[in-house]
Amino acid sequence: MQRWRGPAVFIALCPGWLVPAHAAQVPETVTFASRDGKTQLTGYLYQPQAPGPHPALVLLHGRSGAYSSLKRGTYTAETLTLRHRMWGNFWAERGYVALLVDSFGPRGYPEGFALHSYQSRPPEVSEQTVRPLDAYGALDFLRARGDVIRDRIGVHGWSNGGMTVLAAIGMNAPGLADPTPASGFRAALAQYPSCRVQQRRGDYRPYAPLLMLVAGDDDEVSPRICQELASVLTTRGAAVEFVTYENAQHAYDDPGTTKQSREGNRRALEDTLRRAEAFFSRHLRF
Repeated sequence: MQRWRGPAVFIALCPGWLVPAHAAQVPETVTFASRDGKTQLTGYLYQPQAPGPHPALVLLHGRSGAYSSLKRGTYTAETLTLRHRMWGNFWAERGYVALLVDSFGPRGYPEGFALHSYQSRPPEVSEQTVRPLDAYGALDFLRARGDVIRDRIGVHGWSNGGMTVLAAIGMNAPGLADPTPASGFRAALAQYPSCRVQQRRGDYRPYAPLLMLVAGDDDEVSPRICQELASVLTTRGAAVEFVTYENAQHAYDDPGTTKQSREGNRRALEDTLRRAEAFFSRHLRF
């Protein structure tokens, strides 16, 4: 277990880690089937400029959905949140095909859900039973593309999407009969998820390497419960890397001015970019 207390570095001074505005791409809008057998999903595809094939990543949004709160009523590739656009371009610039999956919009909830609304959300958007099927539908879509290395695909999620990551890579994952890195995802990154469901299960274990990054000052989910889960998973033989970022908040990697005006969030974002790139390079480029 690690706690990050490194020196503060302003992301404005780190152009090597963030994509310059002039280089940012508007992703291609695509559609594909969820493994739930009934939902046609919308996705946003970020692609490297160099010819493939490339490793790939499935990206899973949080409870607020894929779209900016400043663009209510317009749900397109041009109105994705700053965080999703930053990460999509970040991965594409580093040679990954990145597919952001909109799980909420196709089911009638494009604006997502309010803070602390967990108990009132409809079951058709459950991050435990439904959204993992969306993640595997995205995996199917990517594996069918000629520019993707079909056995080098990972998954990356934030908050509710991070909870989806935990559910999707469990040994009892919905939609996956033979849970191995060869049949499913090669590696997984979960940022500030709630870990309560998996922490309560005595048989939970991820089938793929997992990097979990949490915020020490998170007011939406408990970093302590995630740390407890990571400790237990290590004793069960799982390949888990866990980091708590002291003085960072939930959604610390939102590159907007509000979040990045806090030093702890800036530190956490800088380290996350470095750590995420190294993690997926290690597991998807071997």
